[in-house]
Amino acid sequence: MPILEILDYAGVAVFAATGALSASRKQLDIIGYLFLASVTGIGGGTMRDVVLGATPVFWVLNPAYLIVCACAGLLVFLTSHRFESRYRMLVWLDAVGLSAYCVMGAAKGLAATGSPTVAIVTGMLTATFGGILRDLLAGEPSVLLRPEIYVTAALVGAGAFVLATLAGLPLAASSALGVAAAFAVRGGAIRYGWTLPTGKAGPGRDPDEVM
Repeated sequence: MPILEILDYAGVAVFAATGALSASRKQLDIIGYLFLASVTGIGGGTMRDVVLGATPVFWVLNPAYLIVCACAGLLVFLTSHRFESRYRMLVWLDAVGLSAYCVMGAAKGLAATGSPTVAIVTGMLTATFGGILRDLLAGEPSVLLRPEIYVTAALVGAGAFVLATLAGLPLAASSALGVAAAFAVRGGAIRYGWTLPTGKAGPGRDPDEVM
């Protein structure tokens, strides 16, 4: 199986597992597990394909991705009660999915357009959109609103992959470099609380106070 196809399936499966873990935290039924697993697993790739005009999107052309999501959701449904901290596992699995998917998204963007800039952006969208949807639907605090680095990790991984590819490295080497770079940044952010500088403006007031 080609390296990019492996990353694609791995990203879908891991993100689907994080969606199912969110369902577990909300004590949903089996359909809730499968729904959140599927939306999270295919959300980022769907956004990527829509942006690139690659329709029908990937999971319509190959329903095996939906089966992967369903299997991941079912596995979490049967085993999540054994996890000591479901949220910690969710966050780390999300880091793994982000690392794989930012490379996959960048590769598809580069192949479709030939533009390094577009490739980095599609890598970022592919790696983050599923997690954003997951948190929105599950009523969890959005990963975007957490202080530690998230989107930047996807940009770093996608950028590393694109630069390595343009430098002429083999696909396996450039993919490994992109995955490692993204996971190092996101893992460090989770472990050590790495953040970027924030704006100096104070928090926004309640809209009722302004109107």
